[in-house]
Amino acid sequence: MTPKNHKVRVGISIGDFNGIGPEIIMKSLQDKTITDFFTPVIFGSGKLFTYQKNIFKLNLNFNYITEASQAQAGKLNMVNLVKENSNVELGKPSEESTKMAIDSLEAATEALMKGEIDVLVTAPINKDEMTKMGFKHAGHTGYFEEKFNKKGLMFLVTEGLKVAVSTHHIPISQVAENISKEKIKNQIRVLNQTLIEDFAVTRPKIAVLGLNPHSGDGGVIGNEEIEIISPTIKELYDNGILAFGPFPADSFFQPEKYKNYDAVLAMYHDQGLAPFKTIAYEEGVNYTAGLPFIRTSPDHGVAYDIAGKNIADERSFSEAIFTAIKIFQRRADYKDLMENRLKPKRMPSDGGIDEDLPIGNEI
Repeated sequence: MTPKNHKVRVGISIGDFNGIGPEIIMKSLQDKTITDFFTPVIFGSGKLFTYQKNIFKLNLNFNYITEASQAQAGKLNMVNLVKENSNVELGKPSEESTKMAIDSLEAATEALMKGEIDVLVTAPINKDEMTKMGFKHAGHTGYFEEKFNKKGLMFLVTEGLKVAVSTHHIPISQVAENISKEKIKNQIRVLNQTLIEDFAVTRPKIAVLGLNPHSGDGGVIGNEEIEIISPTIKELYDNGILAFGPFPADSFFQPEKYKNYDAVLAMYHDQGLAPFKTIAYEEGVNYTAGLPFIRTSPDHGVAYDIAGKNIADERSFSEAIFTAIKIFQRRADYKDLMENRLKPKRMPSDGGIDEDLPIGNEI
């Protein structure tokens, strides 16, 4: 069945169940008509979700399955990873909640790679607790890069603002040494292709931020703009990619500036995410660009401080679901477009007669 004529199978990893993960997942799926639009496949625990749905007074019924390939359209499918009761301690991480976060992520990723789900939406995890239990990555992005053997790009998106970051979860003291011409060049190329293929932008315009205050002030406050960022932008622009900058980050995120561009590449995590979350927090989606598979997540964390209080806002998670679906459909459209462009056009059969030449004795 082609992507255009089947309901997208949306895999969902539950994150840390002592945070707000199960709450925002269930709130995003509580509308009775939600399965008209896609097929949810949650990788979690039936008993855990039954316990938490009662806390939040939600009326949901799950279809329990043992593997994602058994998911049924029109139902809220739950791959039951754990049959026993879970010890829920809302508001603080535990070994049990951390282990299930890892198990859920790994099971969902395996299903994604096997084609049993079409896209993956990940609920928030506690990175620190996961690394203590042997998880080797400082976040989802590094994990997926290893799994898919390809570099990904952290890309925060809404309808009106899209921000990628060159360096991800590293100390600020290591940012300068982790940017280079080749790295930025590859990231802008990935960003450009992502905008074309996944967001249907025909001719993307990409703004690039400087690393230093005031973009270095001509070398007075650092040379990275002169030696690395500016030459890279020029090379890409000369080769047909509409990259501009470097712009000073402190004044860039004014509506009359950032709205002139289809996306922004920031040099480090907080340089891009602080303004993004300020402008688009409730609707923001984290998308891992540049990978062969589609993964999105909400742009917030586990929020232990409000876990169990029934006040978590599910809008970012809902946006993550529908953003993943839209990207899946746009990729299918782009693939069809490229395949049709490559097909040779068949000329109408005319018996080999040129209509512009006289026939028979007409000369």
